[in-house]
Amino acid sequence: MSSMQRRGLLAAVSVATTLVVAGSPAASAADKPEIKVSGGVTQPVFSYKDAIREHVRVQSTVDTDGDGKKDLIRVDIVRPKESGAGLKVPVIMQESPYYDDPGVGYELEKKTYDADGNVTKFPMYYDNYFVPRGYAFVSVDMVGTRLSEGCPTAYGAPDVLGGKAVIDWLNGRASAIDDKGEPVKADWTTGRTGMIGHSYEGALAAGVAGTGVRGLETIVNTVGYTSGYESQRLGGTRIWFKESAPWLAKHVDADPPEKCAAMHKKLLEGSDEATGNYNAYWHERNYRNGTVSQARNVRASVFSVMGMQDRNTVGSQFSEWWAALPRTVQQKKWVTQYGHLDPFWARREVWLNTLHKWFDHELMGVKNDIMRQPRVDVQLGPDRWVTQSEWPAPGRTATLRPQADGTLASRPSKGGGSYTDLPQTEIAVADSPAAANPHRLAYLTPPLKKPVRVAGTASVSLKLKLDKPAANLGVLLVDYGDDTRINTRETSRTVSQGLKLVPGEDCVGESTAADDGCYLKAADNTANSAFHVVTRGILDAQNHKSLSRSTPLTPGKPYQITWKMLPQDYEFKAGHRLGLILTGTNDDFNLDVTGNPGGEDVEPGTGARVTVDLAGTSISLPLVNGGSIK
Repeated sequence: MSSMQRRGLLAAVSVATTLVVAGSPAASAADKPEIKVSGGVTQPVFSYKDAIREHVRVQSTVDTDGDGKKDLIRVDIVRPKESGAGLKVPVIMQESPYYDDPGVGYELEKKTYDADGNVTKFPMYYDNYFVPRGYAFVSVDMVGTRLSEGCPTAYGAPDVLGGKAVIDWLNGRASAIDDKGEPVKADWTTGRTGMIGHSYEGALAAGVAGTGVRGLETIVNTVGYTSGYESQRLGGTRIWFKESAPWLAKHVDADPPEKCAAMHKKLLEGSDEATGNYNAYWHERNYRNGTVSQARNVRASVFSVMGMQDRNTVGSQFSEWWAALPRTVQQKKWVTQYGHLDPFWARREVWLNTLHKWFDHELMGVKNDIMRQPRVDVQLGPDRWVTQSEWPAPGRTATLRPQADGTLASRPSKGGGSYTDLPQTEIAVADSPAAANPHRLAYLTPPLKKPVRVAGTASVSLKLKLDKPAANLGVLLVDYGDDTRINTRETSRTVSQGLKLVPGEDCVGESTAADDGCYLKAADNTANSAFHVVTRGILDAQNHKSLSRSTPLTPGKPYQITWKMLPQDYEFKAGHRLGLILTGTNDDFNLDVTGNPGGEDVEPGTGARVTVDLAGTSISLPLVNGGSIK
């Protein structure tokens, strides 16, 4: 769809929805409910307490539990009581697997129900904030979770197709029934739907969008996967514990394990723990160009958030998907230095104002300034944000080569070194770069004369030989220099993903006795440090030719291996030094079932000796315009 066609469609919808701008005549207000707009945003004129609460079960197209019947998807709805014949409203939809365990959001909220089975408390703030402004909020239990039938499939096609079925029902293309088995139509909505969610929920939004389903007008994906394979492996190297695929399906399903035992067996066999290669199982879970969802099929506009220090959903989950979206897709992006974080907890007021304008523009057709604002917000450090028209910002590529004297420079190099591949934390191999360490090689630039901003995806090329057929290769880009930085490593109940809780609460939207819409406050968690790991690259050397097949290396034979690091947007300050660390198994991305490195179920490393030829080794960095490393 062209931008002109999109504007025309939005204009048509804005008329059909009956928007009233403050100050304009409202002669029909006594007879017909209307949505009120002032200052470019919808106003809270509808009662949240008196809103209609109902639930239906939507017929899906899948049978995941093998009972011979298509799974019914539970859908919980809250909408203005005025919605219906007199007022058609758009939908904000959250499809989630978390309504059983572990719960939704930082406070791990769960749904509560009244005697009729209708939800009295919805997790998160979407209902409290948007229903009074003329939206319906639709909460979908992902297939096999909470009150939906079937079995979860760990990002598989049924997880996505269950959400698609709900979009189809909202647009009159699928059927639903009530508790008595009577058919129910969504005759209260315009059909225009926006999906929103964090992590798995954001992944589902991206997956549903990639089906090309009509009626899904926008998605808001906050740190959600776009590749199931990259959620488990990076460059062929396992980053989560063994058998994590069936574990995830069980984790979000409160039903007895035997109900979905056949599915769990299928997940384990399909994920191929023996080789870790990309295969048909993972291709089904690829929302970039997979079998069910493809980025090129996305019609919806996209507002997405990427956490550059996210060890759960790494940055390539976004950058690779963004690059594959059609040029006609309108995008807005936030790029942060946090970990696996929903920005509602980090930059709440700005986030709510931006999200409000985004949904009003995309679902209501409100003519506000959201598309005239810079499309990208980038966080460069604590309380430091910049805006720009696109990400990454334009620039040039600078290539640096490690030198035999331990420096990092642009000139040709010679010499070499070696290290042993055994699991090491990033702190261990980045600390004290001048000291000898059998598990790494370290190279640093001289102190920078001017600040240098790296934005985009760096790549590394290593000329090496092994004494064994396999090794895990690790590369770190490190900022050496004392500074106060966002600390994403500290984790506790009050500190996590770069934030810390602070006294007080914010009440978002309207409340009821059952659902107060109030949430804890948080602020940047910072720490002073002598160095900071900016980004990394991870590769199983056996997958240097292809992620779909393993090719053992011939011991003693030299190989030239080139691969991408994870994307980043980071400014190295004047006086600091860039560091390149060559190492083996990255223990920070080698997590057990508790989310901690180490343990019996993680990657043990190969013990291989890696010998590096510096003449064929380099790192290529994307520098923002004007950047120079001297």
